[in-house]
Amino acid sequence: MENNPSSSNIEKLQRDCYNEWMRLQSKGMTELKQALSNGEKDEEEIREMIRTVIGEFKDYAVKRSEHCRRYSSNSFAPKWNTCLENALLWMGGCRPSSFIRLVYALCGSQTELRYANFLNGNTDDLSMAQGETRGGIDGRGGGEPMSELTAEQLFKINELHLKTVDQENKLTKQSASLQEDTADVPLAVTAFYKEVIGECDVDVERALDKHEEVMGGLLAEADKLRLSTLTKIVDILTPVQAADFLLAGKKLHLSMHEWGRLRERRRLEACGGGSSGGEAAGE
Repeated sequence: MENNPSSSNIEKLQRDCYNEWMRLQSKGMTELKQALSNGEKDEEEIREMIRTVIGEFKDYAVKRSEHCRRYSSNSFAPKWNTCLENALLWMGGCRPSSFIRLVYALCGSQTELRYANFLNGNTDDLSMAQGETRGGIDGRGGGEPMSELTAEQLFKINELHLKTVDQENKLTKQSASLQEDTADVPLAVTAFYKEVIGECDVDVERALDKHEEVMGGLLAEADKLRLSTLTKIVDILTPVQAADFLLAGKKLHLSMHEWGRLRERRRLEACGGGSSGGEAAGE
């Protein structure tokens, strides 16, 4: 154990890993947006971008897992996240089922736009209304909008949703059992009989190390589920739909981070405080 890097060094590695991930999110968002806005879309180019996005997610999960072998608790409530983001975390990230809910949200919003245009007389017929949404949301460009998901696609997505929620529930139960164990022997008994609050001995350190190890395993399993769910969604969608979906996901992730920073800045200003942790870290 003495040869392991210090907790401060590991935290820096974890923070750097996250910052690099956010940089790739921003870069990928720009590239996807540009590809979808082109008049004539190169589907092979879009497929390559999708493979890159999936690959980057996989690499991030692997690196994060390596950094979490001993200090996994940092990733369950990261200091480099805003309070808003941490309040929404599930196993150190988003729920895999939220990817599927994003598909439903995009499908619903684009369908509403199509029919609103049609009913308001902004198009000559429904086919033109469909054509307008081929530009994607916010005029980004698209090919087959999410509102044109086929019955087969919707069936597969719904089936994936049910399986994903079931796997999420299993991991949540494991996490709940782990949390219950933290108040079990030897921690509870040791804490009760200790004269100095917070004093650690070999048994406590061993129990806490084991706790961190199991938490790291749960985080790795959660990341595997996130990656698996993302990959399966992309396989169900057409390349242009998949790019549209991935773009929306990146925008949501980056927006949540910025919204959280804005809310913290406002709160600190109202209290007469200084900069927030995220700003101090240079994110």
